[in-house]
Amino acid sequence: MNIVILAAGMGKRMHSSIPKVLHLLAGKPLLEHVVTTARALNPEKLIVVYGHGGEQVRQRMAGADLTFVKQEPQMGTGHAVMQALPELDESVPTLILYGDVPMIGASSLAHLASLAGSDKLGILTVDMQNPAGYGRIIRENGRIRRIVEQKDGNEKELAVTEINTGIMVAPTVPLKRWLSSLGNDNAQGEYYLTDIVARAVDDGMEIVSGQPDKGWETMGVNSKKQLAELERIYQDNIVSSLLEKGVGLADPARVDVRGSLRCGRDVFIDVNCVFEGEVVLGDGVTVGPNCVIRNCSIEANAEIRPFCHLDGAKIGAGSLVGPYARLRPGADLGEEVHIGNFVEIKNSRIASQSKANHLAYVGDSSVGSRVNIGAGAITCNYDGANKHKTIIEDDVFIGTNCELVAPVRVGSGATIGAGTTLTKDAPPGSLTVSRARQTTINDWKRPVKTKK
Repeated sequence: MNIVILAAGMGKRMHSSIPKVLHLLAGKPLLEHVVTTARALNPEKLIVVYGHGGEQVRQRMAGADLTFVKQEPQMGTGHAVMQALPELDESVPTLILYGDVPMIGASSLAHLASLAGSDKLGILTVDMQNPAGYGRIIRENGRIRRIVEQKDGNEKELAVTEINTGIMVAPTVPLKRWLSSLGNDNAQGEYYLTDIVARAVDDGMEIVSGQPDKGWETMGVNSKKQLAELERIYQDNIVSSLLEKGVGLADPARVDVRGSLRCGRDVFIDVNCVFEGEVVLGDGVTVGPNCVIRNCSIEANAEIRPFCHLDGAKIGAGSLVGPYARLRPGADLGEEVHIGNFVEIKNSRIASQSKANHLAYVGDSSVGSRVNIGAGAITCNYDGANKHKTIIEDDVFIGTNCELVAPVRVGSGATIGAGTTLTKDAPPGSLTVSRARQTTINDWKRPVKTKK
Protein backbone atom coordinates (compact mmCIF):
# COMPACT_ATOMS: atom_id res chain seq x y z
CA MET A 1 0.00 0.00 0.00
CA ASN A 2 0.83 3.69 -0.08
CA ILE A 3 0.79 5.39 3.31
CA VAL A 4 0.20 9.13 3.63
CA ILE A 5 0.80 10.73 7.03
CA LEU A 6 -0.79 14.14 7.55
CA ALA A 7 1.56 16.27 9.65
CA ALA A 8 1.02 19.87 8.54
CA GLY A 9 -1.06 21.24 11.41
CA MET A 10 0.05 24.20 13.51
CA GLY A 11 -1.27 22.94 16.83
CA LYS A 12 -2.38 26.30 18.22
CA ARG A 13 -3.64 24.77 21.46
CA MET A 14 -0.15 23.47 22.25
CA HIS A 15 0.93 27.10 22.81
CA SER A 16 4.40 26.28 21.55
CA SER A 17 6.85 27.26 18.81
CA ILE A 18 7.55 23.55 18.27
CA PRO A 19 5.44 21.94 15.52
CA LYS A 20 2.76 19.80 17.11
CA VAL A 21 3.95 16.54 15.57
CA LEU A 22 7.43 17.05 17.07
CA HIS A 23 6.25 17.19 20.67
CA LEU A 24 7.52 14.18 22.59
CA LEU A 25 5.63 11.12 23.71
CA ALA A 26 7.78 8.71 25.74
CA GLY A 27 10.87 10.54 24.54
CA LYS A 28 10.10 10.42 20.80
CA PRO A 29 8.24 12.89 18.54
CA LEU A 30 4.58 12.07 17.95
CA LEU A 31 5.30 11.77 14.24
CA GLU A 32 8.13 9.30 14.82
CA HIS A 33 5.72 6.91 16.54
CA VAL A 34 3.42 7.03 13.51
CA VAL A 35 6.28 6.58 11.03
CA THR A 36 7.55 3.57 13.00
CA THR A 37 4.10 1.97 12.85
CA ALA A 38 3.78 2.77 9.15
CA ARG A 39 7.13 1.13 8.41
CA ALA A 40 5.94 -2.04 10.10
CA LEU A 41 3.36 -2.36 7.28
CA ASN A 42 6.07 -2.32 4.57
CA PRO A 43 4.43 0.33 2.34
CA GLU A 44 5.32 0.87 -1.31
CA LYS A 45 5.45 4.63 -0.67
CA LEU A 46 5.61 6.43 2.68
CA ILE A 47 4.68 10.09 2.32
CA VAL A 48 4.67 12.79 4.99
CA VAL A 49 2.61 15.91 4.29
CA TYR A 50 4.22 18.73 6.25
CA GLY A 51 3.41 22.40 6.64
CA HIS A 52 3.78 24.39 9.85
CA GLY A 53 7.41 24.29 11.00
CA GLY A 54 8.15 22.27 7.92
CA GLU A 55 11.93 22.38 7.89
CA GLN A 56 12.05 21.29 11.51
CA VAL A 57 9.85 18.33 10.64
CA ARG A 58 12.00 17.35 7.68
CA GLN A 59 15.25 17.60 9.60
CA ARG A 60 13.99 15.61 12.58
CA MET A 61 12.34 12.88 10.50
CA ALA A 62 14.85 12.43 7.69
CA GLY A 63 14.85 8.92 6.24
CA ALA A 64 15.61 7.39 2.85
CA ASP A 65 12.17 5.79 2.71
CA LEU A 66 10.28 9.02 3.44
CA THR A 67 8.89 11.33 0.78
CA PHE A 68 7.99 14.83 1.98
CA VAL A 69 5.39 17.02 0.32
CA LYS A 70 4.41 20.49 1.53
CA GLN A 71 0.89 21.72 2.20
CA GLU A 72 0.78 25.49 2.00
CA PRO A 73 -1.59 27.00 2.88
CA GLN A 74 -3.26 24.47 5.17
CA MET A 75 -6.81 24.12 3.87
CA GLY A 76 -8.05 20.94 5.50
CA THR A 77 -7.42 17.21 5.46
CA GLY A 78 -8.71 16.67 1.93
CA HIS A 79 -6.43 19.42 0.65
CA ALA A 80 -3.50 17.84 2.53
CA VAL A 81 -3.98 14.47 0.84
CA MET A 82 -4.27 16.22 -2.53
CA GLN A 83 -0.63 17.35 -2.15
CA ALA A 84 0.49 13.72 -2.00
CA LEU A 85 -1.40 12.53 -5.08
CA PRO A 86 1.51 12.85 -7.56
CA GLU A 87 3.61 10.53 -5.38
CA LEU A 88 1.09 7.70 -5.06
CA ASP A 89 1.42 4.32 -6.71
CA GLU A 90 -1.98 3.78 -8.37
CA SER A 91 -1.61 0.00 -8.39
CA VAL A 92 -2.03 -0.29 -4.61
CA PRO A 93 -4.47 1.19 -2.05
CA THR A 94 -3.63 4.27 -0.01
CA LEU A 95 -3.79 4.37 3.79
CA ILE A 96 -4.15 7.78 5.45
CA LEU A 97 -2.71 8.33 8.94
CA TYR A 98 -2.17 11.36 11.19
CA GLY A 99 1.05 12.61 12.72
CA ASP A 100 -0.73 13.59 15.95
CA VAL A 101 -2.31 10.15 16.51
CA PRO A 102 0.81 8.38 17.74
CA MET A 103 -0.47 5.20 19.38
CA ILE A 104 -2.29 3.58 16.50
CA GLY A 105 -1.29 -0.07 16.29
CA ALA A 106 0.02 -1.86 13.21
CA SER A 107 -2.35 -4.79 13.79
CA SER A 108 -5.40 -2.49 13.81
CA LEU A 109 -4.28 -0.92 10.54
CA ALA A 110 -3.50 -4.28 8.95
CA HIS A 111 -6.98 -5.50 9.89
CA LEU A 112 -8.61 -2.43 8.32
CA ALA A 113 -6.55 -2.86 5.16
CA SER A 114 -7.56 -6.52 5.00
CA LEU A 115 -11.26 -5.62 5.28
CA ALA A 116 -10.96 -3.02 2.52
CA GLY A 117 -8.87 -5.13 0.18
CA SER A 118 -8.14 -3.45 -3.15
CA ASP A 119 -11.67 -2.36 -4.07
CA LYS A 120 -13.41 -0.99 -0.95
CA LEU A 121 -13.21 2.16 1.12
CA GLY A 122 -12.23 1.27 4.68
CA ILE A 123 -12.84 3.59 7.64
CA LEU A 124 -11.54 3.09 11.18
CA THR A 125 -14.35 3.99 13.59
CA VAL A 126 -14.79 4.01 17.36
CA ASP A 127 -17.90 4.05 19.58
CA MET A 128 -17.61 6.81 22.18
CA GLN A 129 -19.86 7.71 25.12
CA ASN A 130 -18.97 11.37 24.63
CA PRO A 131 -18.31 11.94 20.91
CA ALA A 132 -18.27 15.75 21.10
CA GLY A 133 -15.81 17.25 18.66
CA TYR A 134 -15.58 14.24 16.38
CA GLY A 135 -17.12 13.57 12.98
CA ARG A 136 -20.10 11.19 13.19
CA ILE A 137 -20.59 8.07 11.10
CA ILE A 138 -24.02 8.26 9.49
CA ARG A 139 -25.45 4.90 8.48
CA GLU A 140 -28.60 3.90 6.62
CA ASN A 141 -29.78 0.32 7.04
CA GLY A 142 -26.45 -0.46 8.67
CA ARG A 143 -24.38 0.88 5.80
CA ILE A 144 -22.09 3.90 6.05
CA ARG A 145 -23.46 6.69 3.86
CA ARG A 146 -21.54 9.77 4.97
CA ILE A 147 -19.57 11.48 7.75
CA VAL A 148 -20.81 14.67 9.38
CA GLU A 149 -18.37 17.00 11.13
CA GLN A 150 -19.25 18.38 14.57
CA LYS A 151 -19.70 21.94 13.32
CA ASP A 152 -21.95 20.88 10.45
CA GLY A 153 -24.22 18.32 12.16
CA ASN A 154 -27.84 18.69 13.22
CA GLU A 155 -29.24 17.48 16.54
CA LYS A 156 -30.05 13.97 15.28
CA GLU A 157 -26.68 13.51 13.60
CA LEU A 158 -24.75 14.72 16.63
CA ALA A 159 -26.55 12.17 18.81
CA VAL A 160 -24.68 9.39 16.97
CA THR A 161 -21.90 7.85 19.11
CA GLU A 162 -19.93 6.10 16.36
CA ILE A 163 -17.17 8.48 15.35
CA ASN A 164 -14.70 8.77 12.53
CA THR A 165 -11.07 8.46 13.60
CA GLY A 166 -9.92 9.97 10.31
CA ILE A 167 -7.92 6.88 9.41
CA MET A 168 -8.97 5.53 6.02
CA VAL A 169 -7.78 3.21 3.31
CA ALA A 170 -9.01 3.56 -0.26
CA PRO A 171 -8.24 2.34 -3.78
CA THR A 172 -5.91 5.00 -5.14
CA VAL A 173 -7.42 5.67 -8.57
CA PRO A 174 -10.92 6.51 -7.29
CA LEU A 175 -9.36 8.35 -4.32
CA LYS A 176 -7.69 10.73 -6.76
CA ARG A 177 -10.99 11.25 -8.59
CA TRP A 178 -12.94 11.89 -5.40
CA LEU A 179 -10.41 14.40 -4.10
CA SER A 180 -10.45 16.35 -7.34
CA SER A 181 -14.18 16.95 -6.90
CA LEU A 182 -14.12 18.20 -3.30
CA GLY A 183 -15.53 21.61 -2.38
CA ASN A 184 -15.09 23.76 0.71
CA ASP A 185 -18.64 24.95 1.25
CA ASN A 186 -18.74 24.22 4.98
CA ALA A 187 -18.46 25.92 8.36
CA GLN A 188 -14.66 26.00 8.28
CA GLY A 189 -14.15 26.72 4.57
CA GLU A 190 -11.90 23.65 4.27
CA TYR A 191 -11.64 20.63 2.00
CA TYR A 192 -12.72 17.71 4.17
CA LEU A 193 -11.26 14.28 3.50
CA THR A 194 -14.45 12.86 4.99
CA ASP A 195 -16.43 14.13 2.00
CA ILE A 196 -14.98 11.32 -0.10
CA VAL A 197 -17.42 8.98 1.67
CA ALA A 198 -20.35 10.53 -0.17
CA ARG A 199 -18.39 10.25 -3.42
CA ALA A 200 -17.79 6.56 -2.77
CA VAL A 201 -21.52 6.07 -2.13
CA ASP A 202 -22.34 7.81 -5.40
CA ASP A 203 -19.92 5.46 -7.20
CA GLY A 204 -21.59 2.46 -5.62
CA MET A 205 -18.39 1.42 -3.86
CA GLU A 206 -18.77 -0.73 -0.74
CA ILE A 207 -17.69 1.03 2.47
CA VAL A 208 -16.44 -1.11 5.34
CA SER A 209 -15.45 -0.19 8.85
CA GLY A 210 -13.03 -1.60 11.39
CA GLN A 211 -12.41 -0.88 15.03
CA PRO A 212 -8.97 -0.56 16.65
CA ASP A 213 -7.75 -3.27 19.02
CA LYS A 214 -7.75 -0.70 21.86
CA GLY A 215 -9.84 2.44 22.08
CA TRP A 216 -6.90 4.63 23.08
CA GLU A 217 -5.05 3.83 19.84
CA THR A 218 -6.91 6.57 18.01
CA MET A 219 -6.53 9.28 20.65
CA GLY A 220 -5.05 12.42 19.11
CA VAL A 221 -3.03 15.24 20.60
CA ASN A 222 -4.23 18.83 20.34
CA SER A 223 -3.08 20.21 23.70
CA LYS A 224 -0.48 19.65 26.41
CA LYS A 225 -3.23 18.18 28.58
CA GLN A 226 -4.05 15.55 25.95
CA LEU A 227 -0.35 14.85 25.49
CA ALA A 228 0.05 14.25 29.24
CA GLU A 229 -2.97 11.94 29.27
CA LEU A 230 -1.52 9.94 26.39
CA GLU A 231 1.87 9.75 28.11
CA ARG A 232 0.28 8.09 31.12
CA ILE A 233 -1.56 5.58 28.95
CA TYR A 234 1.67 4.80 27.12
CA GLN A 235 3.62 4.34 30.35
CA ASP A 236 0.87 2.23 31.92
CA ASN A 237 1.02 -0.12 28.93
CA ILE A 238 4.79 -0.51 29.27
CA VAL A 239 4.57 -1.04 33.02
CA SER A 240 1.87 -3.69 32.62
CA SER A 241 4.11 -5.55 30.18
CA LEU A 242 7.07 -5.37 32.57
CA LEU A 243 5.02 -6.66 35.47
CA GLU A 244 3.67 -9.53 33.38
CA LYS A 245 7.27 -10.50 32.58
CA GLY A 246 8.17 -10.64 36.26
CA VAL A 247 9.93 -7.30 36.75
CA GLY A 248 9.59 -5.94 40.29
CA LEU A 249 8.45 -2.33 40.51
CA ALA A 250 8.20 -0.48 43.81
CA ASP A 251 5.45 1.72 42.37
CA PRO A 252 4.23 1.13 38.79
CA ALA A 253 3.00 4.74 38.61
CA ARG A 254 6.51 6.14 39.17
CA VAL A 255 8.57 4.60 36.38
CA ASP A 256 9.01 6.15 32.92
CA VAL A 257 10.35 4.30 29.89
CA ARG A 258 11.28 6.54 26.96
CA GLY A 259 12.60 3.96 24.56
CA SER A 260 13.21 0.24 25.06
CA LEU A 261 13.75 -1.49 28.40
CA ARG A 262 14.64 -5.21 28.41
CA CYS A 263 14.90 -6.98 31.74
CA GLY A 264 16.09 -10.39 32.86
CA ARG A 265 14.71 -12.38 35.78
CA ASP A 266 14.41 -10.99 39.31
CA VAL A 267 15.03 -7.37 38.33
CA PHE A 268 13.83 -4.75 40.80
CA ILE A 269 13.29 -1.07 40.00
CA ASP A 270 12.56 1.48 42.72
CA VAL A 271 10.54 4.68 42.37
CA ASN A 272 11.08 7.70 40.10
CA CYS A 273 13.43 6.00 37.63
CA VAL A 274 13.63 7.10 34.00
CA PHE A 275 14.91 4.81 31.25
CA GLU A 276 15.78 6.36 27.89
CA GLY A 277 16.98 4.92 24.59
CA GLU A 278 18.00 1.25 24.64
CA VAL A 279 18.49 -0.15 28.15
CA VAL A 280 19.18 -3.77 29.08
CA LEU A 281 19.08 -4.99 32.70
CA GLY A 282 20.45 -8.47 33.35
CA ASP A 283 19.20 -11.04 35.84
CA GLY A 284 19.05 -9.86 39.44
CA VAL A 285 19.83 -6.21 38.70
CA THR A 286 18.59 -3.71 41.29
CA VAL A 287 18.00 -0.05 40.46
CA GLY A 288 17.53 2.33 43.36
CA PRO A 289 15.19 5.33 43.40
CA ASN A 290 15.60 8.50 41.35
CA CYS A 291 17.98 7.15 38.70
CA VAL A 292 18.18 8.22 35.05
CA ILE A 293 19.56 5.48 32.80
CA ARG A 294 20.08 6.05 29.08
CA ASN A 295 21.46 3.63 26.48
CA CYS A 296 23.09 1.34 29.02
CA SER A 297 23.77 -2.36 29.42
CA ILE A 298 23.84 -3.53 33.03
CA GLU A 299 24.86 -7.14 33.61
CA ALA A 300 23.64 -9.69 36.16
CA ASN A 301 23.41 -8.86 39.86
CA ALA A 302 24.75 -5.32 39.49
CA GLU A 303 23.31 -2.77 41.91
CA ILE A 304 22.60 0.81 40.92
CA ARG A 305 22.12 2.82 44.08
CA PRO A 306 19.91 5.95 44.32
CA PHE A 307 20.33 9.18 42.38
CA CYS A 308 22.67 7.88 39.66
CA HIS A 309 22.85 9.26 36.12
CA LEU A 310 24.10 6.68 33.64
CA ASP A 311 24.45 7.46 29.94
CA GLY A 312 25.98 5.17 27.32
CA ALA A 313 27.65 2.95 29.91
CA LYS A 314 28.36 -0.78 30.23
CA ILE A 315 28.30 -2.15 33.74
CA GLY A 316 29.70 -5.58 34.49
CA ALA A 317 28.17 -8.34 36.58
CA GLY A 318 28.11 -7.81 40.32
CA SER A 319 29.23 -4.20 40.11
CA LEU A 320 28.06 -1.54 42.54
CA VAL A 321 27.38 2.00 41.34
CA GLY A 322 26.38 5.01 43.42
CA PRO A 323 24.66 6.65 45.11
CA TYR A 324 25.08 9.91 43.21
CA ALA A 325 27.40 8.51 40.55
CA ARG A 326 27.60 9.71 36.97
CA LEU A 327 28.71 7.42 34.17
CA ARG A 328 29.06 9.17 30.81
CA PRO A 329 29.30 7.67 27.31
CA GLY A 330 32.14 5.20 26.95
CA ALA A 331 32.22 4.21 30.62
CA ASP A 332 32.85 0.45 30.61
CA LEU A 333 33.01 -1.30 33.98
CA GLY A 334 34.20 -4.88 34.38
CA GLU A 335 32.89 -7.36 36.93
CA GLU A 336 32.58 -6.38 40.61
CA VAL A 337 33.69 -2.79 40.08
CA HIS A 338 32.69 -0.28 42.77
CA ILE A 339 31.92 3.30 41.75
CA GLY A 340 30.74 5.35 44.70
CA ASN A 341 29.18 8.70 45.48
CA PHE A 342 30.12 11.77 43.42
CA VAL A 343 32.35 9.79 41.07
CA GLU A 344 32.28 10.57 37.36
CA ILE A 345 33.54 8.13 34.72
CA LYS A 346 33.82 9.10 31.05
CA ASN A 347 35.17 7.16 28.07
CA SER A 348 37.14 4.82 30.31
CA ARG A 349 37.49 1.07 30.76
CA ILE A 350 37.75 -0.05 34.39
CA ALA A 351 38.65 -3.71 34.82
CA SER A 352 37.31 -6.15 37.40
CA GLN A 353 37.37 -5.53 41.15
CA SER A 354 38.66 -1.97 40.89
CA LYS A 355 37.04 0.79 42.89
CA ALA A 356 36.63 4.54 43.08
CA ASN A 357 34.45 4.93 46.12
CA HIS A 358 34.03 8.69 46.32
CA LEU A 359 34.79 12.12 44.86
CA ALA A 360 36.83 11.16 41.81
CA TYR A 361 36.95 11.83 38.07
CA VAL A 362 38.24 9.24 35.60
CA GLY A 363 38.23 10.33 31.96
CA ASP A 364 39.82 8.89 28.80
CA SER A 365 41.52 6.21 30.85
CA SER A 366 42.32 2.52 30.93
CA VAL A 367 42.22 1.18 34.47
CA GLY A 368 43.37 -2.34 35.29
CA SER A 369 42.07 -4.84 37.84
CA ARG A 370 42.10 -4.42 41.63
CA VAL A 371 42.95 -0.72 41.41
CA ASN A 372 42.03 1.65 44.24
CA ILE A 373 41.32 5.24 43.23
CA GLY A 374 41.21 7.45 46.30
CA ALA A 375 38.92 10.33 47.13
CA GLY A 376 39.64 13.52 45.21
CA ALA A 377 41.71 11.77 42.54
CA ILE A 378 41.46 13.29 39.07
CA THR A 379 42.71 12.26 35.65
CA CYS A 380 43.65 15.53 33.95
CA ASN A 381 42.78 14.43 30.41
CA TYR A 382 42.15 17.76 28.65
CA ASP A 383 44.82 20.35 27.84
CA GLY A 384 42.33 22.91 26.54
CA ALA A 385 42.48 21.64 22.98
CA ASN A 386 43.00 17.84 22.96
CA LYS A 387 42.14 14.84 25.11
CA HIS A 388 44.94 12.57 26.37
CA LYS A 389 44.91 9.08 27.81
CA THR A 390 45.81 7.84 31.27
CA ILE A 391 46.85 4.20 31.70
CA ILE A 392 46.64 2.66 35.16
CA GLU A 393 47.81 -0.95 35.28
CA ASP A 394 46.70 -3.74 37.65
CA ASP A 395 46.94 -3.55 41.46
CA VAL A 396 47.70 0.18 41.59
CA PHE A 397 46.87 2.22 44.69
CA ILE A 398 46.18 5.90 44.09
CA GLY A 399 45.97 7.99 47.23
CA THR A 400 43.62 10.85 47.95
CA ASN A 401 43.76 14.21 46.17
CA CYS A 402 46.02 13.04 43.36
CA GLU A 403 46.20 14.60 39.91
CA LEU A 404 47.28 12.37 37.02
CA VAL A 405 48.27 14.70 34.18
CA ALA A 406 47.76 12.81 30.92
CA PRO A 407 49.34 11.38 28.92
CA VAL A 408 50.74 9.28 31.74
CA ARG A 409 51.13 5.62 32.73
CA VAL A 410 51.08 4.11 36.22
CA GLY A 411 52.86 0.77 36.29
CA SER A 412 51.48 -2.42 37.82
CA GLY A 413 51.47 -2.52 41.61
CA ALA A 414 52.56 1.12 41.94
CA THR A 415 51.46 3.36 44.80
CA ILE A 416 50.82 7.06 44.24
CA GLY A 417 51.07 8.98 47.51
CA ALA A 418 48.31 11.29 48.62
CA GLY A 419 48.45 14.79 47.18
CA THR A 420 50.70 13.85 44.28
CA THR A 421 50.56 15.65 40.95
CA LEU A 422 51.83 13.01 38.54
CA THR A 423 53.30 14.44 35.34
CA LYS A 424 55.63 11.57 34.43
CA ASP A 425 55.11 7.81 34.24
CA ALA A 426 55.19 6.04 37.60
CA PRO A 427 57.26 2.82 37.60
CA PRO A 428 55.67 -0.45 38.67
CA GLY A 429 55.92 -1.71 42.24
CA SER A 430 57.16 1.60 43.65
CA LEU A 431 55.89 4.54 45.70
CA THR A 432 55.76 7.78 43.75
CA VAL A 433 55.18 11.04 45.64
CA SER A 434 55.41 14.69 44.61
CA ARG A 435 54.80 17.23 47.36
CA ALA A 436 56.14 20.57 48.51
CA ARG A 437 58.13 20.37 51.74
CA GLN A 438 55.92 21.01 54.78
CA THR A 439 56.94 24.07 56.76
CA THR A 440 55.70 25.46 60.07
CA ILE A 441 56.12 29.16 60.87
CA ASN A 442 56.06 29.80 64.60
CA ASP A 443 54.50 32.94 66.10
CA TRP A 444 52.67 33.66 62.84
CA LYS A 445 49.70 35.98 63.22
CA ARG A 446 46.59 35.64 61.13
CA PRO A 447 45.61 38.94 59.44
CA VAL A 448 42.68 40.77 60.95
CA LYS A 449 40.17 42.94 59.16
CA THR A 450 40.97 46.62 59.37
CA LYS A 451 38.31 49.00 60.65
CA LYS A 452 37.18 51.81 58.38
